[in-house]
Amino acid sequence: MVKTTFNLKVKIYVYIYCSLIQKTPLFNQHINAKAKMVDFHGWSMPINYGSQLAEHEEVRSSCGIFDVSHMTVIDFRGSEARNLVRKLISNDVDALKEDYDGMYSAMLNENAGVIDDLIAYKMEFGYRLVVNCARREQDLKWISSISSGFDVEIDERIDLAMIAIQGPRSLDLLDELGLSSLKTKKRFQGTYENEILAVKTGYTGEKGFEIILPNEKSELIWEKTLNAGVSPIGLAARDTLRLEAGFNLYGFEMDDSISPLACNMAWTISWQDESRDFIGKDALMQKIEEANYHELVGIVLDERTILRQGQKLYLNENKELEGVVTSGTYSPSLKKPIALARLPKKNKKTCFAEARGKLIKAKIGSPRFVIEGKEVFEERK
Repeated sequence: MVKTTFNLKVKIYVYIYCSLIQKTPLFNQHINAKAKMVDFHGWSMPINYGSQLAEHEEVRSSCGIFDVSHMTVIDFRGSEARNLVRKLISNDVDALKEDYDGMYSAMLNENAGVIDDLIAYKMEFGYRLVVNCARREQDLKWISSISSGFDVEIDERIDLAMIAIQGPRSLDLLDELGLSSLKTKKRFQGTYENEILAVKTGYTGEKGFEIILPNEKSELIWEKTLNAGVSPIGLAARDTLRLEAGFNLYGFEMDDSISPLACNMAWTISWQDESRDFIGKDALMQKIEEANYHELVGIVLDERTILRQGQKLYLNENKELEGVVTSGTYSPSLKKPIALARLPKKNKKTCFAEARGKLIKAKIGSPRFVIEGKEVFEERK
């Protein structure tokens, strides 16, 4: 007889310095009393620890540490863990050949809308998914409904913290942190030692790694990193860094009504095993056949006009074809406004934004702007 065990726990962390009312990752409140704190989906998180611009530039030029313990970690164990995860996500975990390797993927609904984006890891015991805290309740409910009939134990790991260390100097810290074995690994490859999963992943477009570890071990790692001269980085710089790198943010570039085809995530769909029946597969195949979907592109403006989420863009001056900005900001690295936008699939090189009663021309190009400190945006030719 098959069985599904779904272990859901009340997500209340008790750290030495945390608030018992609001969940506070690690030591955000005592690192810098001047940090501007906000409620981030039930977590007390810093917008910045001082200067957003300085934090952004620190990651691009040196190294920064991010407390990302708000992310939801879910483990899958049991004889059918592989079968369940292969059904749940668009990418295929069979491509993960070594334990502790990871891959970026999407979890789709039957209409191929993105329920969440995530990273899946191959573990000795089975698989681990790291999903967004903003989607925690929806994700757990969805996974529970799909897992019925599978012989699998699903465990939300509230006993684990998560830290990201990003920037060109980040790998210099591996010896200090006892993670020397990570040096020889490639991007999305990892190691597991002393209950610490360390993988070369990140959300900034820089070299770096993320570690998932028991709560009680996290203080030492955090303090060692700070003592090495690394600066803590808040949510604001995290957003400008990810946008420069062209990384999606749930609720902006994608949601449960947007398919991977329309948010530059088609590469996360694995078609190699034609017999694999993942959720959303039929709807994706139909969308591809019809070829009637928008695309996510990069936008660069020469004028100092910041584009904001939801703002309309037009593909001609008559406003006959329009798209929408998904995320926009001023790029500290490029010193100009940038945005990600969803536009009709047309071979247009420019588009127009409306601001201050006039149309402003913008360049259309690749949905990537800065990777490892270098400009990679390519205008359409």
